[in-house]
Order: sequence, then structure tokens, then C-alpha cells
Amino acid sequence: MVKKKAGDYNEEHGKKLHDGVISKLNHISFNNLLDVGCGTGNLLSRISSKYEVKIAGVDISPDMLEIARDKLGEKADLRVGDSENLPFDDECFDVITCTDSFHHYPHPGNVLIEFKRILKPEGHIIIADLSVPQPFKQLSNLLIPFTKDGDVRIYSESEIRKLLVNTGFKGFEWEQINMSAFIVTAFK
Repeated sequence: MVKKKAGDYNEEHGKKLHDGVISKLNHISFNNLLDVGCGTGNLLSRISSKYEVKIAGVDISPDMLEIARDKLGEKADLRVGDSENLPFDDECFDVITCTDSFHHYPHPGNVLIEFKRILKPEGHIIIADLSVPQPFKQLSNLLIPFTKDGDVRIYSESEIRKLLVNTGFKGFEWEQINMSAFIVTAFK
């Protein structure tokens, strides 16, 4: 029997989310993509090896972006930035991905407004994030303020749908990946 290490869960969780995002991208025509909360660039690395497109990433952590730069070299435009004030021009991306970071955003409506600003007309968003079944979601959301993980809220399907509708996104599609993750797509 192989004993799992502490980081194995995060790697498996991240791989499942990235697999889901790649699966969604296979059904979208796009020339460029921004990964918001790109971290160390794992998803961007996979995208750059599969698609002939321009890629960009933004993360609030300069240290994570340094790792991403080492991994991606000149393949990606990587910038330090906040999800509520993205350092890109209006209507410049075909696709925005956001993987395993949406639950960290204190003002998710503002983030979605910013996504909409930089998306081209008919552009797509793909959000893959943490999910917890009821009643554990409610309990988790009560305990989150007492943790130091940077988490803000774990969202339900109805909460995500409401946020997307309120910010003018269309074509909402929700998929529960497993007991701990969901993926949602929508377009401008």
C-alpha cells in the first residue's frame, strides 16, 4: 500500500479541476486566455502544451508568479494583480479561467464585473472551485472567518447562478466534478 503525502490531495484536487477546465476548453473556439489566480502556472502550462493560443495569468502573489515564470518562460504574459482590478484592457480575452481561487474573493460580484469588462463579446468564463455538500457547506462558511487559509466563502450552485445573472452573464452551465469541486461556465 502506498502512503499518501499531505500534498497529494491538493495535487489530485488541482488535477481534477484542470482536467475539467481543459474538457470545457475543447468545446470553445478561442485565440487567447487569461487565468485569474494562476498561482504557479500549472493550468497555463497544460494549456500552452495543448493549444496554439496566447496565454496570460494574473495572481496577487509575486512569489507564485516567479514559479510560474520559471515554468512558462516567455510563453505567458504574467502579471501581479488583484481580481477586482485586473491589469488588462477592456474586451481583450476570449476566455477567462479561474481555478481554485474564487472562494478567496471577498467581493465576488466585483470580480465578475471585472471579468466581464475584459472579456470580448461572447467571451467565456470557466470557474472551477471548491464545493462542499450541505450541511457541511453551511458549517464551513460559519468557520471560515476563524481560519487563516484566506478562504472567504464556499458557494452553492444557486449562489453562483445568482452572481452570474446579476452581473449579466448568460448560458450558465454547472457540473459537479466530485464531492469537493464544481465547474461552471457562462458567456458574456
